[in-house]
Amino acid sequence: MSSQTMTACQLTGGSAQGPLLYSDTPLSFWGGVHPATGEVIDRHHPLSSNIITGRVLAIPSGRGSCTGSSVLMEIILNGHGPAALVLEQPDEILALGAIVAELVFGQQLPVVSVGAEAFAKLHDARWVSLSANGQLTISSDPEPMAAPPLATPEAPLASVEASHGFQLNPADQAILDGAEGKARQVAMQIVLRMARLQGATELIDVVQAHIDGCIYTGSASLRFASQLRDWGGKVKIPTTLNSISVDQRRWRALGIDPAFGEPASALAQAYVDMGAQASFTCAPYLLDSAPKAGEEIVWGESNAVVYANSVLGAHTAKYADFLDICIALTGRAPRAGCHLIENRRATLQVHLPVLPAAPDDAFYPLLGYLVGLLAGSRIPVICGLESARPSLDDLKAFGAAFATTSAAPMFHIVNVTPEAPSAQAALAGLPPEAQHHLTLVELLQAWRELDSATETQVDLVALGNPHFSETECAALAQLLKGHQRHPNTAIVLTLGRAVSERAERNGDLAVIKAFGVNVITDTCWCMLEEPVVPVAARVIMTNSGKYAHYAPGLTGRQVHFGSLAACAQTACTGQATGLLPTWLQPDPANACARS
Repeated sequence: MSSQTMTACQLTGGSAQGPLLYSDTPLSFWGGVHPATGEVIDRHHPLSSNIITGRVLAIPSGRGSCTGSSVLMEIILNGHGPAALVLEQPDEILALGAIVAELVFGQQLPVVSVGAEAFAKLHDARWVSLSANGQLTISSDPEPMAAPPLATPEAPLASVEASHGFQLNPADQAILDGAEGKARQVAMQIVLRMARLQGATELIDVVQAHIDGCIYTGSASLRFASQLRDWGGKVKIPTTLNSISVDQRRWRALGIDPAFGEPASALAQAYVDMGAQASFTCAPYLLDSAPKAGEEIVWGESNAVVYANSVLGAHTAKYADFLDICIALTGRAPRAGCHLIENRRATLQVHLPVLPAAPDDAFYPLLGYLVGLLAGSRIPVICGLESARPSLDDLKAFGAAFATTSAAPMFHIVNVTPEAPSAQAALAGLPPEAQHHLTLVELLQAWRELDSATETQVDLVALGNPHFSETECAALAQLLKGHQRHPNTAIVLTLGRAVSERAERNGDLAVIKAFGVNVITDTCWCMLEEPVVPVAARVIMTNSGKYAHYAPGLTGRQVHFGSLAACAQTACTGQATGLLPTWLQPDPANACARS
């Protein structure tokens, strides 16, 4: 290949050129790229340890956390971003990070999508040039090509709405014209920019919001929220807040560096000042305000989005950080994504194997992790759990792990989730675009990816990703009651304020604390670092598929994965057994499980 030119779909404007960094595996920027260095820190990803700064990064799409938009904006503003981002398919989370950097801070990162056929051609390329009009030229020559033309400024948003077939009602137009203040005006601009990207032609009312953008990824995230607040921003609809980056009431006592604790707490306060509830939980479905089936909502936080759509039957897109607060400020969302019934149907059918023995609670996060890898951006329907009766905690664990490895906003489980009384109902009567028959071998391989530590001694047991429910607190109290914690093994539990108060009242929290568990509210494991993670700790054990995936990159520690009972046992003994659960051990009499 000398050079080839193709036309790309521009998600943001601009021109760029640079050496290509390519992978055919989706990448989550949150937990996958370090916002202060541009290093790929997802230790399960093929690009692990590569630096994206100044390179044209080509990935099929993002995946995982809604905070990817915040991380991308952060690295754009601090100079550690890529020269351009080339995607196989449009990705709203990543595009939004670049859009906010451009609209609010005046810094541009070109983001384009090229489709599957053109993306495959990038595999052997070494240099990429992107022009302002969306022409992408790739070359196998490592030497630079001629610089692309300079970008031309984009027309103001208010002047291009009609040309895109977007009709605003009088109230929306008044917001766009600034009648309700600068914060809502800019928020409406961002909402409309994303609506055009999504192909929406109208906005809808939403009844509640859950904000993921209160996670502190760096100074840019605080600047954004503070600017909206200082412009007089106030939410229009009931709004809850996700886990923040510190326990707001105890971060000093926990030894958090004020250089981090103060801005992280200030970011949370900026959202409270705009009228949001100080709920500080990544599991808003555990609150009394959880939405009902069919309600139109705007939720950030990937596991919460998946749970709301799949288990509760509410309607929300997978809203990226910053778009969530913009919709909360305006009360209006694009009529797109899972707000449309036709976009909620399954296209991938996954058949489960017959397992050798009844699985414990580690099965569900393991299965979610694997199904997410298989699904990519497709919505799956899982067959084979019709008689299993997974609990709400099981579905929480499944959904969190699924949202870690998938870009899809929901899943269906036949005879379990409300929109899947049958596989045909989840598929809307259409044949699946793809089918996959899971095998025990695949489950075993996924287990080894999550349970990746080589040392048996465990220094820290990490529980509560997502935040524990009241029933999980009761289960943990029962497992720990009458036992003693190993003196060299710390155990930390994260949960939301509301659940903490209920567990305090019913006595479970007293049992948990008496064992020696450090109970932390407000924040969650994807934000916790040293000294909550002991400096000397080398090995962590968790029952969370989500944290087992992210922890090696976020903390630099080895990780063991297992059931809640296994984690409790390890907290007592200081050792991980290293034994596979019985349900993952092949049954010679079960040919199906071995296939």
